[in-house]
Amino acid sequence: MSQFAKNLLLWIIVAMVLMSIFQHYAETEPPAQEMMYSEFLDAVRNGRIESVEIQATSGGKRLTGQTTNGQAFEVFAPPDDQGLIADLENNDVDHRAVPPEGRSILVDIMISLLPVLLLVFLFVYFMRQMQGGMGGRGGAMSFGKSRAKLQGEDQVKITFADVAGVEEAKDEVVELVEFLKNPGKFQRLGGNIPKGVLMVGPPGTGKTLLARAIAGEAQVPFFSISGSDFVEMFVGVGASRVRDMFETAKKHAPCIIFIDELDAVGRHRGAGLGGGHDEREQTLNQLLVEMDGFEGHEGIIMIAATNRPDVLDPALLRPGRFDRQVVVPLPDLKGREQILGVHMKKIPVDESVDARVIARGTPGFSGADLANLVNEAALFAAREDCKAVTQEHFDRAKDKIMMGAERKSMVMSEDDKRLTAYHEAGHAIVGRIVPEHDPVYKVTIIPRGRALGVTMFLPEEDKYSLNKTQIESQLASLFGGRVAEELIYGKAKVTTGASNDIERATAIARNMVSKWGLSDVLGPLSYDENEDEVFLGRSVTQHKNVSDETHRLIDKEVRKIIDGAYTRAREILTEYDQQLHLMADALMQYETIDARQIDQIMDGNEPDPPAGWDDKPPRSPGPDDSGDAAEASGSPATGET
Repeated sequence: MSQFAKNLLLWIIVAMVLMSIFQHYAETEPPAQEMMYSEFLDAVRNGRIESVEIQATSGGKRLTGQTTNGQAFEVFAPPDDQGLIADLENNDVDHRAVPPEGRSILVDIMISLLPVLLLVFLFVYFMRQMQGGMGGRGGAMSFGKSRAKLQGEDQVKITFADVAGVEEAKDEVVELVEFLKNPGKFQRLGGNIPKGVLMVGPPGTGKTLLARAIAGEAQVPFFSISGSDFVEMFVGVGASRVRDMFETAKKHAPCIIFIDELDAVGRHRGAGLGGGHDEREQTLNQLLVEMDGFEGHEGIIMIAATNRPDVLDPALLRPGRFDRQVVVPLPDLKGREQILGVHMKKIPVDESVDARVIARGTPGFSGADLANLVNEAALFAAREDCKAVTQEHFDRAKDKIMMGAERKSMVMSEDDKRLTAYHEAGHAIVGRIVPEHDPVYKVTIIPRGRALGVTMFLPEEDKYSLNKTQIESQLASLFGGRVAEELIYGKAKVTTGASNDIERATAIARNMVSKWGLSDVLGPLSYDENEDEVFLGRSVTQHKNVSDETHRLIDKEVRKIIDGAYTRAREILTEYDQQLHLMADALMQYETIDARQIDQIMDGNEPDPPAGWDDKPPRSPGPDDSGDAAEASGSPATGET
């Protein structure tokens, strides 16, 4: 119930109480007996009426009085009866006239004040609505107020036990909890806790969750706001909200202020082609001033999160403001296992499920990705009315996330399916033969996502860098699909299915030459052009750092690398021609094969049926759905870098 409704209900209750008191203390009279006028005249003439009071009304006369036996009566007489007074006097009846009934003074006062009170009420109501009061979320007069959401110390239930996979980051912020609980421990030795902590990391790694866990562990109020909530179309509104937020936070100290997506308001100043005094810069300036204005002993800690630290203004990152940066990276194998353990506690999991096996098969997954994986597995189990989530459900959920959902409604012709089978078999065989390549995890010709077929590679362990051999092996496997089409169907029948492979291979080869220094001709130099955008606060003009002659050398080297990878893929598939046909036939029969079956094919043997196959036929062929999806086919592993 809103505050306005509560106030209205209170006034109604007060009015009802007052009315009951007035009625209780009002004078009470004995009930009067109603009498017909003819009966009254007969009683007057017979001497049964002792006294009468005559009161004029709008419709006649109201007669009240007593009979000779003390009974009160009430009679309504017509207004034009002129003989009534004569009858009363002739029969010796005491009579007197009383003035018409008037309204009470209280009623008169209320009626006279009612229009004024109504106008005052409407004025107050609309003013409070404009200021965001009376249950409103905000109004025209409240745009300068802070949009930060306050959670009390008893409302934040998240603790460090709910955050897994970021142990180093948790170690960095543990002392913040100790400072909020016992600030005297640090001030006694003259130390000051950092005023601001900037959490940096890819999306979904748990930066916001970690900030909430700090407040939950310290049991302090938690103010949360997004960087975009500061900026409005009116200049000065964001600065006003920053001031209001810090003033409110000081009243609740010790507390935590958390700004998510700090780059929305903290980008480099001086960006853009116009003047520098726009709304965002005014807001950033006020934020810098406020962070300088409060001291560490006030018990306010500013925590911000961003995945774009490169675009932040340097003034934000200097000591005294955000003077500590906490990196929240993607979790490693152990971290992924811990995160899966946290999320698996929320669902019934079968005893056969091994979190470590799932963690090994999900390299590069963030905490949010793993939470989504567990949720998808639970949904698969719910669709089948299972009592617990099994390992098979997790495997299907992983395939859906990494390769896309199966497009079961899409019907392909037999020729298109066989071409896709050779394409994916080419990727798998080349990736299996070249050195230091990620192992082949699964090959399928079931349309998933935007692809007609997928070859999935999964690394055996987490990788943080690639050497030249690994990159060249990736290039060869990328061209395996196109080379397989060319060897089987001829150059005239090569399809557009390798468009994504060619795009990725070209980007990798160009990076080898111009960015990574892996070209013997051009050496370890960076030949990247200045690609800084205007909104980053960099120069508008593009500076040419590379001569035309060097550009020609770069293009020549890129072409040399691509031609070498293409030739290498052709040599491998020519040598393993038997395995190429075996794998394509297996894909046509089973539609999906795994690493065990691929090993059997590479040994020159027919692969065993998949587990639970039971000789079920593949999906019935039909006319091809459309030609657009063919451009996305043949994309190798989602797990590749």
